[in-house]
Parts: sequence; C-alpha cells; structure tokens
Amino acid sequence: MNKHFFLLPVAVPSLLVNFPTFAAETEQINSIIFNLSEIELPATNAELLTQQSIPIEVNSETQPEVELTDNEDVDIFIEVTGEQNSLPESTPVYVIDQEEIQKQGATSVADVLKRMPGFAINDVGHGADIHTGTYYRGASINQSVFLINGRPINNNVNTYHGGTDLNSIPVEAIERVELYSGVTSALYGSSAFGGVVNIITKEGYGQPRLTGSAEFGSLSLNNQQVSYGGSVGDARYNFSFERFFIDNRYRVPVGAANRDAQGFLANADTATSTYFGSIGLDLDSKNSLNLDIKKLSSRRGLVYFGFPLQRDRLDHDGFNVGLSWKTRLGEGESSNLTTTLGYNQDYFSTYGPTVFAGQEFNRTGVLDTQQITARVDHDWQLSPNYKLRWGLDLQNSNLTGDTFSTRPDRIINNGTENRNVLNTALFAVNTLNISNDFQIDLGLRHSFDGEFGNYLNPSAGLRYALTPAVAVRGSWAGGQRNPGLDQLYVYDTVHGWEPNPDLTPETGSSWTAGVDVRLTNNVIGQFTYFGSSLDNRLGIIAGRWENIGLVNTNGLEAALRYQITPGWSTFLNYTYTDAKIKTGAEQGLQLGFIPYSVAQGGIGYQNSGWQANLYVTYNSGMRRAFFNAPGETSRDFVPSFLNLDLSGRIPVTSNLGLTVYLENLLGEQYERVNRIYSPGFTFRVGLTSNF
Repeated sequence: MNKHFFLLPVAVPSLLVNFPTFAAETEQINSIIFNLSEIELPATNAELLTQQSIPIEVNSETQPEVELTDNEDVDIFIEVTGEQNSLPESTPVYVIDQEEIQKQGATSVADVLKRMPGFAINDVGHGADIHTGTYYRGASINQSVFLINGRPINNNVNTYHGGTDLNSIPVEAIERVELYSGVTSALYGSSAFGGVVNIITKEGYGQPRLTGSAEFGSLSLNNQQVSYGGSVGDARYNFSFERFFIDNRYRVPVGAANRDAQGFLANADTATSTYFGSIGLDLDSKNSLNLDIKKLSSRRGLVYFGFPLQRDRLDHDGFNVGLSWKTRLGEGESSNLTTTLGYNQDYFSTYGPTVFAGQEFNRTGVLDTQQITARVDHDWQLSPNYKLRWGLDLQNSNLTGDTFSTRPDRIINNGTENRNVLNTALFAVNTLNISNDFQIDLGLRHSFDGEFGNYLNPSAGLRYALTPAVAVRGSWAGGQRNPGLDQLYVYDTVHGWEPNPDLTPETGSSWTAGVDVRLTNNVIGQFTYFGSSLDNRLGIIAGRWENIGLVNTNGLEAALRYQITPGWSTFLNYTYTDAKIKTGAEQGLQLGFIPYSVAQGGIGYQNSGWQANLYVTYNSGMRRAFFNAPGETSRDFVPSFLNLDLSGRIPVTSNLGLTVYLENLLGEQYERVNRIYSPGFTFRVGLTSNF
C-alpha cells in the first residue's frame, strides 16, 4: 500500500496522537488515515475541531485511495482493523497505533508512553523502566490503571521490584495503545488519578501475514520480534514472540549510582522473553468470542539506589489470560453487551547480598500475586441524543509474600504472609448530546472493598464546539486508591521498608480544562490545563509506609503541529507539571522524580520510502527523592538536559527495510534520575520485514 509520507519514528506518536483531526485536513489525507486510530477510537477525535461526521466502512481487503483538495467535502472509507470502544468524549483520547510504534523504534510499552503528552518515564537504558518509575501528570504508575484489551493488569504490588512491568507485552503483538482520563475513570477504576492506559493487541485479518524485525546496537542490544496472524473463515488468530537483551554496561562519572571499581554502571542488564497469542471466533452475526494469552519471563539487575553498590537481582514471571464474549442485543448497534473473564499472575523474586557492619549477608523476597477478574459491560444507545454505558466489575486479589534475610537486625522480619481482598464495583456513564455542538458526560462508580468498605466516586465532563475551528472541553473526577496488600502486610527486604496495616486510602479528585484550535489549514493546536488534589498520599517515612499527607498538582499540556508540505512536517509539545507536597516534613517540595518542564519537538521528511527524522527533547530535571550519594539531600535537583536523536529508514525491497537510530547525538552523559546517568551516544541498526 502506498504511503505518501512518514514522520519521525520517535516523534510520530506525539505528532499524531495530539492531532488526530489533522488527517481530515491535509491534501494527502488517504496516507494518514491508513492508521485508523485517529478516526476510529473514538469518532470525536476526528470530529473535535471540524464537527464533521466521517463515515467508516468495514473492508478487510481494500482501502480506496482518496484525494482531497482544499475546502472539498468527501466521504472517507478506510479498512477497519479493530473495534470501536465507546468512551466519554469530554477529554481527549490519545492513540498510538502499531505502525507508529514501529516507526519510533519502541522496544516496550514504556517507550511508547514516553512519547505521549504528560508522561515522565525515568528509564535506565532500553528495557529498564521498572527501576525508576513511571509518572503521568504527577501520578505514579499505581495511581493509574493499566489494561490489556480492557482487562486490568495492575497487580496490587507497589514497590519497584513488583510494580506493573511495562516490558511485559511484546511490542509486535500491540495493535494500538490508548490513553484516557477524566470521566473514563468511572468505567475502569476509581484509582485512575493519572489516567487509564489500554493496550489493544492484534487479532489477525485476511490472508496470513508474517512480520518480523531484528535489531542490534550499542550496549550489546539484541532484539528480535516476530508476529504471524490472519483469518480462516469466521476465525481470527495472531501469535507473537519477542526476545530482548541489553547489558547496559557503560562508563559513568565519579559519584554515579552503582558505579563499580572499573568505572562502569553495574548490574543494569535486562533479558526478557515474551509470548502472546489470540484467537477470535465469530459465532454468528451477533456473537463473537476472543481468547488471548500472554507469558513473560524476565531477568534483570536492580540499580534504583547504588550507595554502596547494589547487586540485587529481579526475576519476574508473568501469565495473563482473558476470554471475552461480545453480543449485540436487538437489531443494529444500539445495544452491545461484553462479558469478560480474566486471570493474571505475577511472580517476583528479588535476591542479593547486603553489607552490614562490614560483613556480607544474603536477603531474598518473593511476591506472588494472582488476580481473577470478571466484567459485564453494557453500551446502550437509548436515543439519538442519549447513551448509557453501565456494568459490573469484580476483582479478587491474592498476594503471598515470603521474606528472608540473614542480616541479624532483620531476621525478626522473616516470614510468610498470605492475604486476599475482593473488590466489586458498579459503574455507569451517561452521555447526553444537548445539541450537535454541546455534549455532557456524567459518571458514577460505587465500589465495595473487602479491606476498606464501600465508597462512591462521581465524575462529570463536557465538550462544546464554539465554532467549526474551536472546541472547549472540561472534566472532573473523584477517586480513591487503596493501599496495596504489600504496603499493608509484607516487609520489603531490598529497601528495608516495613509494612503498615494502619494505612488509609488515598482520596481526592482530578480535573482538566482544554481548548482545541485550528489556527490555519496547516496549523493545529491543543491546550490542556490539568490538576489534582490527593490527600493521604502514601510514602516512606523512617523506613515505614505512611500516609504522608496532601499533594496538589497543577499543569499545562500544549501542542502545535505544522504541516509544511505533504513531505515535510514539524511539531512542538510542552508539558509543565507542578506537583507540590502541601503537608508533612517535605512540605513545599516538588514530588520526587517528576520534572517541572518537558518539551519535545521534531521535523520529519519522507520520499519514496526514504526517511530522515530529527527529534529533540528538553527536560528541566527532577528532584532526587531518596537513596542519595553521601553529602547530598533529597532537596537537590537533577540538572536539566537536552537530547537530540536522528533516525532514518532505507527501503531495500518492497517488503524489507533497513532502520537506523542514532540517539543522543550531542553525546552528553546527562543525569536521568537520582545519580543514574545516560550512556551518551548510542546507535541501533535493524531490518524489518513484512510478508
């Protein structure tokens, strides 16, 4: 299929997810909407600025070419490769599809998210994000909800050696990644102070298709991915595999965390193998079944703190399986019922030496968490102007924690804990179209928790198109995040953190207000103010989990895109996050690991399959929160840094391409977080194929 231009492999997601409506306004529109995420999920993303309806026709074999001249109205027909998810439209839904993920050279979900607005991911080389934290609009990874095909994969574990692992899904298996916020939290969880990330996997359509890639580069990087999918009659299938390794061993300056005697970063290697498979079956015109299975095996070192040298290892084995039944009730698409069952297991084992009083001792910690989930979700269009989406969520979580240390002062904490909690929730979102230009969303989620009783979280949002070129929007959502079972009952052998069974839930609210503007036919802008107020935030005080108090967050996301010519495109994104601690010993300080400012810009050119792309990132630096070098305090900030990347693609044949990524062209070995430094200039070279 002809594609008339490509954008920055590392920058395209920020370009496209921030400006889904641009596809309806460029002269080469057919090349953009080949990736239907901008239009399909949800339709508002394509209509937000133009207020024009875009019909979609399902066709698994053809994609007609569409030519559009200025001020010309046309019907647009595209090939549908996924199903529409009916969502509240009062806040943007950012989407990155599989083709754009490949263009940016992402090796994990973390790589995908770091190109989305609002995210701060403090990774230590490729594939090591779990070490240092993921934050969205000031909220931690466990203050957001992560889904795979609509099922939760958060694991009720809250420390870095057991947090939600964003490397656990093979990139080759991903169809698209969606980011929600606002009223959507009523659908997927009251703990979504930051947002909801839904990872949609491939299903397989049409003739069998084999895709693969092999990539090699600096730091002994070695990455192979393969995917095979298609359909036979009423059945669809897709199977994916990924193998990844990197040693992350490079020279670091004096004073760096985990610097060994030879002056290298130590114990930062990562090796993963992931398997994914899905099978879908259309039972009849109204009913379909889908089964997907994911298996992960991960082995890595831990470098979160390194004074003195840390040598702890983390083994992570994960298994996730889900079965969904979708049925149409009545005629047409006005009433759809989805029933989902899921099982998720994560087994984390940390082990390594610890030094105390000049002697070396051993420590181990095991966290085995298992979850059984069930969901009934009814999407009901009651009238042309009123839609109700309601249902029931059930989640039973079990955690077994086993801790052991030979260090004399910690032997008292040795033991095994087995805990279980059941959470049930009723949810409903009402969408009312007051007029063609004005829409209101009202959400409600009532939760019943085995540890913390029942609680009610309302939400609301609106969107109003002032003119065909200007739309305003806003949302507010109440929330509650309960402490994890590990924070309540399991001793953390790596950090030496004690649990606290007296912890109370984090409670508060989040809100957004924004405007989307088409400045000219070639320039589009999106501007969003976001904020949250979170009381009883959880943190560590004197080596023990505590409710540290109130944190207020305010920020701004701004994005501009300029289509210079059909082959040239440029963009600029900026996110400001002020996450202020309002009470306690750190009152007045910015939350650790969250930069005030992040700016991204880029320019890309493509012609006849050749690509050249330049991408720049500015980070203002973040506060070092704990595990600091001797003589430093938790009030110190990491210096700001500027990063420049160059990427390109060379077509070898119609089905084979050579990709090149040159990262950190300036060669600056800047500090990423807490005295952990970047490796400086690195490169990756690979081949991609499609048969």
